[in-house]
Amino acid sequence: MRILVAMSGGVDSSVVAGLLKEEGHEVIGVTMKLWEGDNGEMPETGCCTASDSEDARKVASLLDIPYYVLDYTSSFSRSVVNNFVSMYSQGFTPNPCIECNRSVKFDHFLDQAIKLGCEKVATGHYSKIINNKGTLELHRADFIEKDQSYVLHMLTEDKLSKVLFPLGTISKPRVRQIAAKLGLSTAFKKDSQDICFVGKGDYRKFVENRIDLHASGNIVDIDGNIVGEHKGIHEFTVGQRKGLPGGLVEPRFVLEINPSTNNVVIGKKKQLEKDSFILKEVSFVNDIYYSDLMIQIRYNSDPIPCTITELSNESLDVSLTIPTVGISPGQFGVLYSGTKLIGGGRIENKMKAKVLN
Repeated sequence: MRILVAMSGGVDSSVVAGLLKEEGHEVIGVTMKLWEGDNGEMPETGCCTASDSEDARKVASLLDIPYYVLDYTSSFSRSVVNNFVSMYSQGFTPNPCIECNRSVKFDHFLDQAIKLGCEKVATGHYSKIINNKGTLELHRADFIEKDQSYVLHMLTEDKLSKVLFPLGTISKPRVRQIAAKLGLSTAFKKDSQDICFVGKGDYRKFVENRIDLHASGNIVDIDGNIVGEHKGIHEFTVGQRKGLPGGLVEPRFVLEINPSTNNVVIGKKKQLEKDSFILKEVSFVNDIYYSDLMIQIRYNSDPIPCTITELSNESLDVSLTIPTVGISPGQFGVLYSGTKLIGGGRIENKMKAKVLN
């Protein structure tokens, strides 16, 4: 089988290419150039850097497989970077990695696979595809501490039929052992944690450099009393504690960001708790599913039992059985039943947020 492997320059995708080559498949490696500096070259910090591309090239050379770098900077800038800036300027907390998977990576990789005559696309994500009586389902990885299914919730069953996740049953230490055995230079390379287009910089300055904000406003308490000022709502996220006015007996947290008034509402941690919210732009892997559901509201958060009510084809009302903190508009809520991923969408507050005393 001819397989197109998305090679990021990290150990995971390197091992995927190596394993598939060992299995006798015809492997083609591809790195996406998604972001570039002022000189038109790949960045030096973050993920998807110039050094990452060079590491991927070295692995492809060692494995003796064709390797290409494909330029999708325009699509990435339009769909991911502009969205990132716009979301923060409106008081939301975006997840650019999910947006990249949703709007850029998989669509382009699948299109490129067709052009190169490949039957499948493979990536280094830790997730599993299970064939359940002819239905392809997306499941959590066996080693839950590395599970990445959350960032793949936008994949439909049709796309799953064209995708492989070879690391879904392998632990990270085992992946590094395989890489070392194959002689791959990426065997002990650290995982990147930075946003590729921000790198080690401050996302706030990144936003400021790309949009004329001039949007100072007030920091207010839950009763509307002014307790401080700020220079722009893009400097805050729901749940934030750092950078708020001090001198209070109890710590205060950002409860709400109001772009229409530029007010940032703060309060006690207990007041962060919510028991319901809306999911917009919802997609499902298979058919909609209603029973035995849990929702994950952040990449590394624990799933919470919930029930859902369908409001429209792309909108759900989510009710939590346990009120929780950390529900940030702009982030993604992803629904599971056991290990099976059902679907997900972007979190929005209801018209009037419910504050629990």
